[in-house]
Amino acid sequence: MLWKNDGFFLLELLLSLSAWFMIGMFFKPLLMDFSTQSQQLVRDKKAVQFLFEELQANLTEDRTNLNYSIFHNGTEYKIYWNQSSDIGQKEVCVKVDETAFLPRTDICKVPE
Repeated sequence: MLWKNDGFFLLELLLSLSAWFMIGMFFKPLLMDFSTQSQQLVRDKKAVQFLFEELQANLTEDRTNLNYSIFHNGTEYKIYWNQSSDIGQKEVCVKVDETAFLPRTDICKVPE
């Protein structure tokens, strides 16, 4: 052992850098997955918000024949009415197409 310690040796520096690299490589997929889940939750929450806004607007005026799209933060939300085969009543649906990382979302609800 050297008596004069002025800092780290190159070997100690490489060992600590490799440890940090391995820790970073462990956490990178987790952070990417959390980011994707967060984007999915934000997109689903906005789709549900548009769905209930359309249901609320249908209470004040007849909007059952109205189909349109809304762009929010670069995402297209398609709002449309279709005939439900189960109930025989019209329902409002909000559809968001899939992207490279996020799956397609389709939420439908019948007005009460």
